[in-house]
Parts: sequence; C-alpha cells; structure tokens
Amino acid sequence: MKNKTEIKILKNRSIIKFEGKDFSGEVGIDGRIFKALTYARISVGVISQQAIENGISVLVNESDSEKAVNCLIDEFEKERKSGKVSQIFSINNVSVLGFVAQDFNKIMSELARNNIFPLILNQIAAENRVNIVVTSLQDEKAKNIIEAEINLKPKTVHLAVIGHGKVGSTLIEQVLKNSKEIRSRKNLDLKIIAVANSRKIAFNKSGFNENWEQDVLVAEHESNMDSLIQFSQVNQLENLIVVDNTASADFVKNYTLLAENGFDLVSSNKIFNTLSISEYRDFRRILNKRNKKYLYETNVGAGLPLIDTIKLLHLSGENITRIKGVFSGSLSYIFNNFSVRDEKFSTILKEAMEQGFTEPDPREDLSGNDVARKLLILARELDLSNEFSDIHVESLIPEHLSKIDQREFLNNLNLLDAHFEELKKNQKENHVLRFVGDLHGDLQQEKGELDVQLISVPAHSALGQLKGSDSIFEIYTESYGDNPIVIMGAGAGAKVTARGVFGDILRLSENK
Repeated sequence: MKNKTEIKILKNRSIIKFEGKDFSGEVGIDGRIFKALTYARISVGVISQQAIENGISVLVNESDSEKAVNCLIDEFEKERKSGKVSQIFSINNVSVLGFVAQDFNKIMSELARNNIFPLILNQIAAENRVNIVVTSLQDEKAKNIIEAEINLKPKTVHLAVIGHGKVGSTLIEQVLKNSKEIRSRKNLDLKIIAVANSRKIAFNKSGFNENWEQDVLVAEHESNMDSLIQFSQVNQLENLIVVDNTASADFVKNYTLLAENGFDLVSSNKIFNTLSISEYRDFRRILNKRNKKYLYETNVGAGLPLIDTIKLLHLSGENITRIKGVFSGSLSYIFNNFSVRDEKFSTILKEAMEQGFTEPDPREDLSGNDVARKLLILARELDLSNEFSDIHVESLIPEHLSKIDQREFLNNLNLLDAHFEELKKNQKENHVLRFVGDLHGDLQQEKGELDVQLISVPAHSALGQLKGSDSIFEIYTESYGDNPIVIMGAGAGAKVTARGVFGDILRLSENK
C-alpha cells in the first residue's frame, strides 16, 4: 500500500470457516488446510485463528467458495466422521478493507457506534496495517467512516427530520443556512436525508436543499420508520440521527426500533420521557446496550441549558432539594401580562395565540399537563420514579369547557374572564399571578412531591419579576442553601426551540 491514506477494498469475497474441538498442540492442521486449497488452485487471502485454537477462518474469492468447502470436506473426512471437525462452511458476500491507521481503537469505536463489527480482523502492529472483513452490505459505510478518521475529512452526519411544522421547518432552515460554516468550523458535514410528516416521507441521499418543501410535496413513500431504516441500510449511511419534532404519542413508539437499527435520537417531543417509569428505564437500557444516545434538552425550557445543568449537578453528587419555576412560555406570557394590564383574560389569551405561544387548542396549555410533563421530566433526571399520575395538577379550564370541541371553546373564551378577574382582585397588595411547577419533598427518597398550580407571589420576587414569555427555573441544592441557581430566558417559540434542537444535534455529532 504505497499511499498510507489509501483504503484498499476487495469485494466479492467469502470466508471459509473451519471449526472443531480444541486443536491446541495439534500439528499439521493448518498445513493440511492450505495444502488442500493449494491443490484445488484456490488463492487464500486473510487468515484468522479462532479463540482457544478451535478453528480457523480463511478468505477466498466468492467464486471459489463452494469448491473450497468441498475440498476441505474431502481432506478432513475422517475427522468429520469422528466429530473432531464439527463444521466447514462459507460466509459469502463479504468485503475486505485494508488500511494503515495510527489510532486503530478510535476507528473500531466509530465502526461499532455504527453497528459495524468486523467478521475477521487481521492486524500487523509494527506497520499499523489492518485488514478487516465486513459484509458487503456495510463495506461502503465502513470505508466512509475509516476514510474520515484517517484523512481527517469532514465527518458526514445523516439527519432524518420527523415533523416539519413550526419547529421542524425552522430547524431545517437553520441547518441548511449554517451547514457550510459548520463544515468549516467543526469538520462536520450535516446532511438532511429524510423529511417526514404523519402521511409521507421524502428521501434524498445527497441531502435536501432549500427546495425541500417541494420535494416533500411530491414524495410518494408512506411515512413509516421501516422505510427509513431500509433507506439507510441500502445506501449504507453512517452516523444516523433521527430528530423528532412532533408532539405525537404514536411516533415515540418507534424510538426503540430506531435505536436498535443504529440511530441516535434528538427530540423536542416530551411524550417519551413521561411514559411509565418502566418504559422510560427499559429504553435507557437499550440505549446503553446499543451504544446510542438520546438528547432532549428542549423538553424543558426550550433552548435554555436546564436539563444538562441538572444532570451535571446530580451526577457530581450535588444534593438537589427543590426545583421550582414558571415552566411554560405560553402561560408565562398570559399571566405576566394579565397581572399588570387592565385587560380581560380572554384578550390576553387571544394575543398569546396570535403570537404563536400556545398550541392551536390553548386548552393544551391551560390544562397544566404540559407543565406537569416538564416537571416529571426534571424529577426523573434526579432518578426519582414518579409517574404522571403522582402529579397534583390544577387545570385552568372549567369542567363545562373541557369537553366541548375546539371551535366552540375558542368562541367562548369570554367565559373564562370572570373567574380570573376574581382571582386577580383577591390577591394581596403588590402580588401577581404565576402558574408554577414545584418539585419538592425529600428528593433522596424513591419519589418526590410534584405540584402544578396557579399561585400569587410578591411582585418583587424572582418569579414575580418575570417578563414577556420568559421561563424561570430555581434550582435549590444543599450546597447553595437558600440561594438557588436561577436559569431564566426565552422558554418558548419555534426559533429558540429549533435552536435548542440544533444544539443537541451538534453535541451528538461532535461526540460521534
């Protein structure tokens, strides 16, 4: 191999496996194998001795595989009858990749991360030369990964974006706009190779460009993850990430399948992290087993660095004693404005809807379930085993408005006004309303106490001074005492959420 950065690839090869009982100390077995193959005029490539000397694997041209197996069967007829030789068979459709690598372990780690496990490995340590044998279905993917490591080429990361609503489409635009700079600064080549909604999925092996919406419009594939997995396998795509920008309870059922088929996951969808604790923990066991990652920083606080901060504090042994705050950007906007303006509650709610802060049906926000999910996610970051049913949630929707259809509800928003006006009027002086999530109790036990409720707080307090649609999180710990770590900022909106998802993609890509 004259060029040390060259990767030599030989296709259409077969592995001949020769297996039996312990051959330790047996003289002449190897010689008989090679003699038989030589007499049959079969050229032998890579050779590998199996563990505890119970067999040997040799590589031949695929066209010679049947002849190689037959000639060895003839040569070892006596040993086969006695049971000393148990199996002689071929594994067809494999390829050999030969290369020189300074950091062989890093390459093996990258291959394993992409579910590539060599069938044969042959290493000449003194020359840093390595030959690996992989299935032909993975040879190009393996070549791309090795090439990126050896030549320090940009690492290609293939993204499948599921859901292209406000957050999804903003994310796609951000990735396309910044891909050139990221390639230059981070040595990462981000390619969006699939875009899907609930009905169909569009594929582009080369990566979508700014015309992606037209491509999705004319896409013909039905939206399902089996077709995505098949597409990634047929095209041998490495470094795969699925990005879930849906709010779908159905889509999260695909997470395990995707992780088992080589995908890492990034999600702004909160549903999975609030399923039963057994499903939550089972999935993390699968992630560990498959060496896959699942990042979801935007599940709480949109683009704010909250979950990572809590994880680090918890992992470092800091005893977190309470987490309290305004977790919902939409409810933050509503009560920040309603508390200080002489306007009806329904007027402020309509404003929040027009600015895109609420879900299309604002009862999703007013029910308190969204805040409850966020609180539960934070509790589970502390290894608490609370279920959703453990949360005390105060819904802001009167019973008689909770069951009617969306249109009727939106036509009757004024029915909310009297109740909230009464609440505002009955507060103490210089107090304001805030919809708060509160994780408290003895957090060293199996479960904590989780409350989601509308409360009145002093206007000069940290919660009371909140503005616009900002979120605020107060993290109380044993070391920090009564002075909580406060994280505050924009906690809602497509742009900040998409930016947070983008951050997770980059974090994952750099560590791939």
